[in-house]
This record gives sequence, C-alpha cells and structure tokens, in this order.
Amino acid sequence: MGRRITLLVLSLVVALAAACSSGPARRVSEPAASIQELAVQPDGSWSLSLRLQNYSSVPMRFDAVELQVTVGDQAAGTLADAPGLEIGPESADVVAVRMQPASGARMLLADALAAGRGVDYALDGTISAAPADRGGARSYPVKRKSALSPAPGLAGVLR
Repeated sequence: MGRRITLLVLSLVVALAAACSSGPARRVSEPAASIQELAVQPDGSWSLSLRLQNYSSVPMRFDAVELQVTVGDQAAGTLADAPGLEIGPESADVVAVRMQPASGARMLLADALAAGRGVDYALDGTISAAPADRGGARSYPVKRKSALSPAPGLAGVLR
C-alpha cells in the first residue's frame, strides 16, 4: 500500500511540474492602428501621432505601416512609415508620421477647424509585424473608422 501511495504522489508531482513548466500560452493577435493626434503644419502638411496597438500576449516588432487615410469623404493620401518599433504584450505606443494630404482633404480639414467641428476619419491598409523573439514579419489588414475633435487651446490640432 505504501508503494502505491508513493507512486501516486510521484505521478502527481511530475504532472504538476509539467503543467507549470509550459508557461502562459503564446497568442499572436492582429494589431490595430488609430490616429491619436493630427496637427496641421504651417506648410499644409499633417503631422500625425499614430497609435499602434499590440493585442498579442508576446512583444511584437512593428516593421512597416501603409494606410490609406480618408478624412470626412475625402481621400487624404497614404500614410507610410517603417517604425522598427517593439511594443510589449497587450500594450501600445505612438509614432510620429508626416504626410502631405490631398488638396480636397486639406480643404475639408481647414473648414472643419475654422468652424470648430470634428471630422470622421478612416484608415485602410496593412501593418507588418512579427513576434519580437522569432519569425519574419507578416502583413495584417487594418480597417479603422473613428473621429477627431479640435483640441481646446491648440490651433490646428485635432485629437
């Protein structure tokens, strides 16, 4: 009887050790992007604070971003950057990107700012990212619709 109990206890210890050694599950999820801030520059270009969100349970390396930007109903152009940024698990970071918007989008935004109104925007494109510890980058589709509002006290800035 003593030998059976010893064998049972030893089996439980081995099973428990095996369960603990596997660690948390690695989950790689699609990243997301949004515009945190848009500032109109004196030359008419836009400086955007682009928020990159890592929903994965592992750190991810963000290699490239290519997004078509639409403001209101006007195509503004392509937002392209190679941030080379590592973002921790279930975290976000912001990169500064400049773009020269199309004239229709520039006029629409200027009109909204003059009237103190916000604008809807859309992002449509891809983010290339990979787990920071291994593997090559993969392209993830991005589709985002949201809105920006004028920042009080900051001329030409929407958040």
